[in-house]
Amino acid sequence: QALLDKAIEAEVGGNLADAGEILSSDALFDALVVQRSRSYVKDSTQQGNGGAVVFPEPRKPQTVNYSVKQTYGKLLGMVSEAFHKSDPLFSLPIYSPYAFYRGDPSQIPDAFDKGRRKQVVSLIRTSFLKRFESSAEAFRKSCENLLWKLLAWLEAHAETEEEKDDVMHWKRRNAALIGFRPQRDALDDDAEDDDDLIPPEFREVVETLSRDDFDLGKIIRETLRDLDQLADFLKELEKFKPSQDKKLTALLKLLRKYKVLSQHKVLIFTEFKDTARYLYDQLTKAGLTGVEVIDSDYKGERLNLIRRFAPYYNGTTSAELADEGHDEIRVLISTDVLSEGLNLQDATRLINYDLHWNPVRLMQRIGRVDRRMNAEIEAQIIADHPDRKDLRGTIAYWNFLPPDDLDDLLRLYHRVSQKTLRISKTLGIEGGRLLREDDDFQDLKNFTERYEGQKTPDEQMHLDYQALIAAHPGLEERLNSLPNGVFSGKENLNPDTQAVFFCYARPGLDKNKANVKENWTAVGDVRWYLYDLGTDKIIEDGPQIVDSIRCDPTTPRRTNIAQPTLTAVRDKVEKHIEKTYLLKVQAPKGVSATLKAWMELN
Repeated sequence: QALLDKAIEAEVGGNLADAGEILSSDALFDALVVQRSRSYVKDSTQQGNGGAVVFPEPRKPQTVNYSVKQTYGKLLGMVSEAFHKSDPLFSLPIYSPYAFYRGDPSQIPDAFDKGRRKQVVSLIRTSFLKRFESSAEAFRKSCENLLWKLLAWLEAHAETEEEKDDVMHWKRRNAALIGFRPQRDALDDDAEDDDDLIPPEFREVVETLSRDDFDLGKIIRETLRDLDQLADFLKELEKFKPSQDKKLTALLKLLRKYKVLSQHKVLIFTEFKDTARYLYDQLTKAGLTGVEVIDSDYKGERLNLIRRFAPYYNGTTSAELADEGHDEIRVLISTDVLSEGLNLQDATRLINYDLHWNPVRLMQRIGRVDRRMNAEIEAQIIADHPDRKDLRGTIAYWNFLPPDDLDDLLRLYHRVSQKTLRISKTLGIEGGRLLREDDDFQDLKNFTERYEGQKTPDEQMHLDYQALIAAHPGLEERLNSLPNGVFSGKENLNPDTQAVFFCYARPGLDKNKANVKENWTAVGDVRWYLYDLGTDKIIEDGPQIVDSIRCDPTTPRRTNIAQPTLTAVRDKVEKHIEKTYLLKVQAPKGVSATLKAWMELN
């Protein structure tokens, strides 16, 4: 994240070259990030086997409007009021108890740990709002879970008679809400607590605090106030009916209004399993057929469910499913368990019922239907289902964005859109539009620019190499047979300057073995370096180097640099590799990079 922030700061300051260099020269970023534009995938595949690569044609994202105020009524005001307090929503001292610490100051956690605990409280508050926007059921479940956690903590820490009386008084006031049944026999004080209503999983995770080190009396009072807030929310939620859920109504209208959504496959994503199950219940009650739901707790065979929704792109057909006695799924409701790596492109339409915090996850969701098409499979789908012919080769999706009457509290769209902007400027978002129809983000120089993508210099280098191998049979074998240290020279592109190009194989560690010299491979990766004799600068960016070394069989050989100078330059480059790479990866003494080839530029 710090790396991206640094790059964006450079980009915002107008220095695009520096922004690109920050990323391209970072070894970790280079090792972790692999991005290929569709333009590259198409050209590379065509060069490799002569076949065409086809992706569906995307349409602009559409937004769905609804009213949170009409859905929640009084509850929206209650939540808004709770968040506008000086101590918003919940105090949650049990998650950040060091505000009530009175023990040995030397035992206080460091600033990082204290900051982390405060962030946990902030995250819980924000998560409540996000679940509030997602569905009343998700918000209700969060309120219930937090209530049981706080109540379990109180019962573990209330020791004085006054504290126990306060907890009992709260339970009596909210007996109907929590299912508490106090004994009517007032003479038997111990019998009042014989109904252990707190689920054991909440008792087991209580972190016990020392009364000597913490002001437990204050923490208990703050926690009781949090419980009052939760009880108020839950009592208001008891009045909630799905019929007043305007967001659900908008989804049902969408699924009925558009012919393609009412008759064909559609994938609905939500962030929370409670919302997913709520939607499944309500859609089936509304009479929709072919509906199924999957989340992280799904107990069935996941592959079977995926095949029932997208049979053709998962090795079967509608007829084969029927022969096996399986009903085909038309509407699949899913959390983000299905957002990565799956072929679900039997469907061409997708709905984001709520936004994910991470815009990359949004892109991954869309990527389930916006995937490479297979001509044979597409022909089979159309042959078996002629009514889908007009849908094939296109995709469309709808986003439920937080409405204005909630966005003042949630700020989710702004938060996600800012992250989207950051990722777009740094890496490039294919299509340039993700949330709204009028989104238009510009990408950082030398990264993927648009949906089809202007090929990056790195990608063009790969394509050039593939073209060379295809044009000269046997070239790859000849290159692999050359000894290390192959040397040549040519005219430099820049007049009156000299430089030396080096290609080094950098060592890598076998992760399955101990960090010893014998377990470092000869080639972890290959890196280019260009040393400018005039400026003493070392360039590592391949696209910046490639034109300097590009040549053909007719290019004259020119080697003018004195041997002592070449030796000194090579030593400087190898010391640079040691400082910038070998030290970072903690390579043991004696492990070094291998010179594969080099070239004078005169």
